[in-house]
Amino acid sequence: MASAASAPPTPGNLKRIVAASLIGTTIEWYDFFLYGSAAALVFNKLFFPDSDPLVGTLLSFLTYAVGFAARPLGALVFGHYGDRLGRKKLLVLSLLLMGGATFAIGLLPTHASVGAAAPVLLTSLRLVQGFALGGEWGGAVLLVSEHGDARRRGFWASWPQTGAPAGQLLATGVLSLLTAVLSDDAFGSWGWRIPFLLSGVLVVVGLWIRLSVDESPVFKEALARAEARKATNAEATERLPLVSVLRHHWRDILVAMGARMAENISYYVITAFILVYATTSAGVSKQTALNAVLIASAVHFAVIPAWGALSDRVGRRPVYLLGAVGVGLWMFPFFSLIDTGGFGNLILAVTVGLVLHGAMYAPQAAFFSEMFATRMRYSGASIGAQFASVAAGAPAPLIATALLADYGSSTPIALYVIAAAVLTVVAVLVAKETRLRDLADVSAESGAEAASAPAADARIA
Repeated sequence: MASAASAPPTPGNLKRIVAASLIGTTIEWYDFFLYGSAAALVFNKLFFPDSDPLVGTLLSFLTYAVGFAARPLGALVFGHYGDRLGRKKLLVLSLLLMGGATFAIGLLPTHASVGAAAPVLLTSLRLVQGFALGGEWGGAVLLVSEHGDARRRGFWASWPQTGAPAGQLLATGVLSLLTAVLSDDAFGSWGWRIPFLLSGVLVVVGLWIRLSVDESPVFKEALARAEARKATNAEATERLPLVSVLRHHWRDILVAMGARMAENISYYVITAFILVYATTSAGVSKQTALNAVLIASAVHFAVIPAWGALSDRVGRRPVYLLGAVGVGLWMFPFFSLIDTGGFGNLILAVTVGLVLHGAMYAPQAAFFSEMFATRMRYSGASIGAQFASVAAGAPAPLIATALLADYGSSTPIALYVIAAAVLTVVAVLVAKETRLRDLADVSAESGAEAASAPAADARIA
């Protein structure tokens, strides 16, 4: 029999939980991606004006990468308190931090006004963004995963994942609209601030929805059991979630980190670096490049739930492997299509790349959630995902831009993504299939090995 905690919730309640997670992740990714797009388009001129244009872009992407460096710290802090206090409280805090930092970026003075202090302030706020996002992802996907039932967990848990393309869609759409209606001088002078200030309005909406949902029933049940143990044994002590997850689930953390390599690197090459490559090497206008990412992000949003549903039918690993292999094979055609300079080819290149990326990103939420025991799940999923981002997504636009500057060719960049795909394929191949696990039954003592036994699947009602 399935545990009470893992029993299917009412459809209305589950949809409200999904909506709360989705709106929050959309806002947070909007804030994060908005910075990435602005880094590629205007921050090099506003905050690093004394540098060569390509060097200025590199410095701008370096501040972009700083946000990733703060994500592991956010994963540790939010994971610890999320496993101790609950998912919901930490999700509210992450939204406030991210929205506040983004709104403040919209008010920043530029290098022309305050000199070297401008990039320092920009970098500081980017650190806050990264810290908040490091804690957001794990809580958002767990809130949905722990409310849903095992048979459709891949589908429902993939909806918070659509917050990434939705945020990208929103950020790119706002920037595309502004660049279309404003002159370059107006956009560079004050227009770039509008999308950052808009974040303040979005955060209010997100908080209103997020505060209305209930805490995860799986977490509440695990917390009650822990408190009962303390009541019967006053000397019993509970290990820190970080210590416990490193002791019992260190293999799963390594698998999660490896699985993120191709997913993270390919995404930022396809959506952030393309704004540099298409405009400097392929002669495509800034507006055209933004429009291509906008269209492809809409398709990306649509296919993620479909990939999540497929992972419920055939397993997390087969879908993930399809995406990793596909992204690796697509890289050379991707750059060849962009080099033609045609808008249709540009859309095709980015869209196919993001569809293949979605095959990795969609099952990731359920896949990572199913690896860890409840009282260390927030820590485990967050650490595995966010520590990988430091080596993967953080330097991806920076490395790609440096390779382009050194070699003047897309070939080294394609090989860079292919190498990441190979790492991901190896990681997923050595992982255990997690489909149909009861989250309340994942064992802390024996790690994912116990949860993958046939008896675990037999307990699913």
